[in-house]
Amino acid sequence: MPNQIVTQRDAIRYTAGRVAVTATITALVTMIFLISDLGTDWSATVQVGAVVKASMMVALGVSTTLSGAMAYRSAQLMRQLTSTRAELVRMSRTDLLTGLLNRRGFDDAASAQLAQANFAGQPVVAMMCDIDRFKAINDLYGHTVGDRVLAEIGGILRDFAAPRGMLIARHGGEEFAGLMVGVSDQEARDYALELCRRCATEVVCDGREVAVTMSFGLASYDAGGLSALMRRADLALYRAKDLGRNCVVQLDNGDTPTAVLSAPSGGMREAEIAGDHRLVAGNL
Repeated sequence: MPNQIVTQRDAIRYTAGRVAVTATITALVTMIFLISDLGTDWSATVQVGAVVKASMMVALGVSTTLSGAMAYRSAQLMRQLTSTRAELVRMSRTDLLTGLLNRRGFDDAASAQLAQANFAGQPVVAMMCDIDRFKAINDLYGHTVGDRVLAEIGGILRDFAAPRGMLIARHGGEEFAGLMVGVSDQEARDYALELCRRCATEVVCDGREVAVTMSFGLASYDAGGLSALMRRADLALYRAKDLGRNCVVQLDNGDTPTAVLSAPSGGMREAEIAGDHRLVAGNL
């Protein structure tokens, strides 16, 4: 019997094997039951009713046993298949490096949340953020350190978002996305500021300390779909970059990034020190 059914021949061989096993078991059980009930004297005369009764009992017993066994086996296979499919779906929507949702997973979950919030009349605020000068980190330290930075930042975002019901994802590269439902603009700003403070940190990898900061863009939902909302949050993020990074910018409904919040870490912004090729946090 093949361990894996790949080709049509494998399927035929597997089916033929199961049919042979079933026929053998049926024949053995029938013979044992008839011998025990009618005896071993093949020339003996017996009543037709006894034969019919014995045959019906054998047929009922064998069919019930085999059907139950096959049904149980099929149920187990279906359970394994369902579990495997669910795991594949989860993996297809999860970023393996950070453990957060990937862009596909975020779009699916955020679209559903946005539709529910819109139906219930709840406010929604989208967030886009990315790691400042991440390319310089990769260029100076290598992709191993860059991956460590992504994983550390992903952990900070996940730990902050989980108890607050915030949807968070790695949107691609060094960029992360979030969706906040049922929070006011002020609450969203407070969340983003706190995240900005927490993400202004140092990541240790291979004995080296890498200073990391992030920039944040916020946009409240007004009309349209998820893609329009995320584009507005992305516009606010670009404005935060223009203002010097390590800060939060919120876009108002007029598509003008007027709600600018200064750097939350006491004026600390990322600076590249060319002399010793390190990225450090310094007063600018």
